[in-house]
Amino acid sequence: MDREDNQNPTKELTLEYKNSYGEEACGLYAETGREVQEWQKRLVDKILAVNDEGLWVHTKFGYSVPRRNGKNEVIAIREIYGLEHAEHILHTAHRTSTSSAAFNRLIKLMKLAGYTERLRRSKEPLGEMEFLVNRTHGFESIELYNEGHISFRTRTDSGGLGEGFDLLIIDEAQEYTDSQATALKYTVSDSKNPQTIFCGTPPTAVSGGTVFVKMRDKALAGESENTGWAEWSVVEMTDVHDREAWYRMNPSFGTIISERSIADEVGDDDLDFNIQRLGYWIRYNLKSVISEKQWKELTLEKPPEAVGKIHVGIKYGKDGHNVSMSIAVKCKDGRDFVSGIGCQNFRNGSDWIINWLAKADPARVVVDGMNGQQLLTKAMAEARLKKPILPTVKEIITANAMFEQMLINKEICHRDQPALTQSVSNCDHRAIGSNGGFGYKSIKDSVDVSLMESMILALWSLETQKAVRQQVNY
Repeated sequence: MDREDNQNPTKELTLEYKNSYGEEACGLYAETGREVQEWQKRLVDKILAVNDEGLWVHTKFGYSVPRRNGKNEVIAIREIYGLEHAEHILHTAHRTSTSSAAFNRLIKLMKLAGYTERLRRSKEPLGEMEFLVNRTHGFESIELYNEGHISFRTRTDSGGLGEGFDLLIIDEAQEYTDSQATALKYTVSDSKNPQTIFCGTPPTAVSGGTVFVKMRDKALAGESENTGWAEWSVVEMTDVHDREAWYRMNPSFGTIISERSIADEVGDDDLDFNIQRLGYWIRYNLKSVISEKQWKELTLEKPPEAVGKIHVGIKYGKDGHNVSMSIAVKCKDGRDFVSGIGCQNFRNGSDWIINWLAKADPARVVVDGMNGQQLLTKAMAEARLKKPILPTVKEIITANAMFEQMLINKEICHRDQPALTQSVSNCDHRAIGSNGGFGYKSIKDSVDVSLMESMILALWSLETQKAVRQQVNY
């Protein structure tokens, strides 16, 4: 594999610049005897980019790198440069252990670079390349001979108020909350050349922070001013055994991180591995293309008076984990009633589907999903059931467009089943085909959109066949 392939972020938005102090900063760090990796140099160069007035091009810069790649070394490079240029710096973290670790790391690097620590404060000023430290737990600080100063703090809702800094570091940015941002963002307001750096990994399902996610969304959408962003991340959930993805999403693969160490990390939690090792961003805060309110407006308070046979839709999920089944039937008032029957793990087999179909005697059955179509077709033949319809991509596109039009016209009704409502109200469009067609994807990793897709298949079957109408009691 070409090493150059993973040295550039997979997603990046930075502003144009002509000059940067990145080379100087990396030179200072190199005095430690440690090598600055190419991807780190590129980030530092963008972080320390300046305009014609000598001000930072990016007053805010955020970056996300999977764990153990050396993302904190980028912060250390920036901090050594800042201290050498007499900046006042505040390094904040979510946990006290993290801020203390950053403090100890910086002291170690400074000593490796030739700085010496004065063991006690005295009236005599610090000499060149000399620094003084405060090791009080939770209030650690380093003071340089030139009055450069850095404090290390654990974030609180009030921490930092009343103090002024030139550089604000938001370590563990995935845990940075709105209330903490309110307390800290004004600490650099009085600086003549302020900068805030956000460093972290994608938030997990239990992360409490919201600021990092919103910053990323605005930056990548081009809606932020004076802001830079860089990340290494997969776009969607990826096979944890995909070694090409390991390489692409970890810029220190082969240097700091070995293939063997990543292999040892693979376990039962695919989502956690995708977040921590492949940089996957959970999309919990996206807006559904169909709102819960819009869907619930079509709710029936009592079972419908239906006519004709039911139509069944069966969808094998795109991720290969689940299979869902739903029905659609014509109501006496002309609307189409839809209902979810079930969503089960693919490993449970198809007996539950076959048994249900045998009892229901539907007019038609539509099955979609390459990972299960043929197996179910064979099982239905063995059970002497009607041969299912296997829709084409063009028909799927038509079905989805038809569903949304019927939704707008309020030609659908349902009983507000929690699972189906959750599936419908947590979806987004995904492109299908090459002519602007769309399908659906879930905006929450905990919600399976296949139940909604099976309902659309049943609806499409009902609308594309004029069934012989007969009274059915439900």
